[in-house]
Amino acid sequence: RRLGAELGKSVVYQETNGETRVEIKESVRGQDIFIIQTIPRDVNTAVMELLIMAYALKTSCARNIIGVIPYFPYSKQSKMRKRGSIVCKLLASMLAKAGLTHIITMDLHQKEIQGFFSFPVDNLRASPFLLQYIQEEIPNYRNAVIVAKSPDAAKRAQSYAERLRLGLAVIHGEAQCTELDMDDGRHSPPMVKNATVHPGLELPLMMAKEKPPITVVGDVGGRIAIIVDDIIDDVESFVAAAEILKERGAYKIYVMATHGILSADAPRLIEESSIDEVVVTNTVPHEVQKLQCPKIKTVDISLILSEAIRRIHNGESMAYLFRNITVDD
Repeated sequence: RRLGAELGKSVVYQETNGETRVEIKESVRGQDIFIIQTIPRDVNTAVMELLIMAYALKTSCARNIIGVIPYFPYSKQSKMRKRGSIVCKLLASMLAKAGLTHIITMDLHQKEIQGFFSFPVDNLRASPFLLQYIQEEIPNYRNAVIVAKSPDAAKRAQSYAERLRLGLAVIHGEAQCTELDMDDGRHSPPMVKNATVHPGLELPLMMAKEKPPITVVGDVGGRIAIIVDDIIDDVESFVAAAEILKERGAYKIYVMATHGILSADAPRLIEESSIDEVVVTNTVPHEVQKLQCPKIKTVDISLILSEAIRRIHNGESMAYLFRNITVDD
């Protein structure tokens, strides 16, 4: 609608045996094709639809196949965890193999994910829209403080605080959500019989982490607390952060995030919590969650995505969309 363009004609459906089938219903030879794929609850089906459609377009001789994926799936699995794997790298390779030549996405969980791809990736930012919402929709926002719910989110919170000329607070301690250091068998002895260790080899032992009691670094008493993050999915950590901020004297609590996945019981937990408002963008469909919880508000970011599509199609510079964006943003 913003571009004044019509959707291309295609049919995507699941057969009775669960397989995904894609049919392109018009000629795409020599065209620039933009596949818009938001990621609903069924992530794996959405990924297969994207891969199959990209491959169908590639075999139909499309000139460029650009994936518009506002929330990139599996972006949380971008680091090596014990005996796991970096699934995000696997997905990047699959997209390249299927025929994609470019990706437009928004607020990747880790910016380094761009390095997994063998083709260009435009990682747009939602923060200008969320900053505008704070200035226009939060009354008396000058009395607010930006809060990072864990030290990991401090850099993003600092970026918001500096742009709004507000104070910064960081929550540190037990409530933050971290991976459990479960016993994975790495301390077990080697399976080789009569294994000998070099007598002079004694490696230093890494000390176990011990989380301190929960503390808020920074003053939130009598202030509006605005918690910022990139993804809000399991809301337990946000609810716990809101409780501690209420105890410390914050009189209103907002949560702002780019991707509102809001899985499972998230709407109910938000409704019952001390959080006054959750503000997310429409990178992920969440109409059902909004019906369940009136505290959830949506910011529309279709403007920046449509402008990115227009500029790529016309071969124009993308620099305008990254004005005042620094490496840390």
